[in-house]
Amino acid sequence: MTNSLGEKIRRLRKEQKLTLDKLAELSGSSKSYIWELENKNPPRPSAEKLTKIAEVLGVTIEYLLDEKQAISEEDAVDVQFYREYRHMDADTKEKIREMVKLWGKPG
Repeated sequence: MTNSLGEKIRRLRKEQKLTLDKLAELSGSSKSYIWELENKNPPRPSAEKLTKIAEVLGVTIEYLLDEKQAISEEDAVDVQFYREYRHMDADTKEKIREMVKLWGKPG
């Protein structure tokens, strides 16, 4: 049986050119913990650590844990962005809205 969680973490980590050490550092985990998530079957993730790993990888914890692949990576990235956006100050939100308006205008 494959470890869907581990496969997703490994793929995203490699796509972002992160080593086990770097992902561990950025997420406040140990290298061995990341390795176990990627390679043990079944993995035994901590919700708190997995949430931080998902944030570093730019997706949601729901995406990482979704065994049926009902959540696309694109949707997970969008949801993660919106979660970050909700905590931004009003000026930053306004700048982002203005940038999006500019991108939508015909050149």
